[in-house]
Amino acid sequence: MKNTRIGIVGLDTSHSIEFTRRMQAPDCPADLKVDGMEVVTCYPFLTPFTNDEILAQRKAQLEEWGVKIVDSVKEAAAGCDAIMIEINDPSLHLEYFKKILSLNLKKPVFLDKPLADSYENGKQICDLAEEHDIPLLSASALRYSQNLVDASSAIPQPKQAYIYGPLGVPPVGSGIIWYGVHCFEMLERAMGRGAVSIDVLKAEAGAVAVVSYPDKRQGVVVLTESDYSYGGNLKGDNKIESFVVNSYWFYTELLHDMREFFQTGEALSKPEDALEIMDLLDCASKSYETGRSVKLNGAN
Repeated sequence: MKNTRIGIVGLDTSHSIEFTRRMQAPDCPADLKVDGMEVVTCYPFLTPFTNDEILAQRKAQLEEWGVKIVDSVKEAAAGCDAIMIEINDPSLHLEYFKKILSLNLKKPVFLDKPLADSYENGKQICDLAEEHDIPLLSASALRYSQNLVDASSAIPQPKQAYIYGPLGVPPVGSGIIWYGVHCFEMLERAMGRGAVSIDVLKAEAGAVAVVSYPDKRQGVVVLTESDYSYGGNLKGDNKIESFVVNSYWFYTELLHDMREFFQTGEALSKPEDALEIMDLLDCASKSYETGRSVKLNGAN
C-alpha cells in the first residue's frame, strides 16, 4: 500500500517536527517509527507562539526530510491525501479549518490539540466537518499513552479519577485551554463523556479542577506550572489502578491511530470526545477566572 501523503498547515509547534520525524526521518529509532505516511508539504507562518529564528530552524529540518515548504494553504493541500493542522495558537484553528474547507477537497483533517480556543468555536468546527462530510480527528497524544489505556481497561468505569500534569503559560490566551488539554484528554479517556460541571481552585502553583459526573462520579485534575510529568490513578470498587505516562512513546501511539484515520476515516478518538474536552477546557478556564462552578454547555 502506498504512503498517505500529508500536507501540514502551520509550523509554530514542535509537533510538526516530532510527527514528521516519526514518519520519515532516516535517523528515527525503529521503535518510534510509524510507516505508511509521509509529510510532503508544509505551509509555515508566524504566530505569537514562535519567531523567525525558530521558524527558520524548523523549515530547514523539514526540508532535510524531503518536505516542500510552500506559501499557502492551497499549495500545502494540493497533491496530498490528508491534512494536518499544526497550529499552537488555538484561536486560529477555526479560521484555518475554514480555509481548508473552502478548497472543497474532502480530505481527512487532523487538527492538533486543543480543538479550538472556546466551546463555541470548537462546536462550529465539528458542525462544519459534519456538514461538509470531512473526517475530523482532534486529540492530544496523552490520551493514547499505553499506561493510561491499560489502567482504563482495568477500571473501565471508574468512580473517581485523579489526573496530574502541567499548566503551561502561553504568550496569549488561556493556559488551561492551551496546555491543560493534555490532562483533560486523559480524564475524558478514563471517565468517558458525560461531565456535568467543573469547579476550579486557583492555587499558587497552578490549579485544581473538580469535575462532576452523573451518579456521583468525580474527576480531579491537578495542573502545576513547570512540572512536565503526567500520570494519575483510577478508582473502582475496592480497586485502584495507578499509571505514569511514558513520554517516549505517546507521539508514536497517536500516529498509529492517525494512520488508521487517514486510511479509513475512523479513529479511536471521536469528534464528540474532542468537543466534550473543549467544553471542559472552556468551562475550566471560566471557573479559574471567576472562582465559581460552571455547568458544561453539553450538559444544558
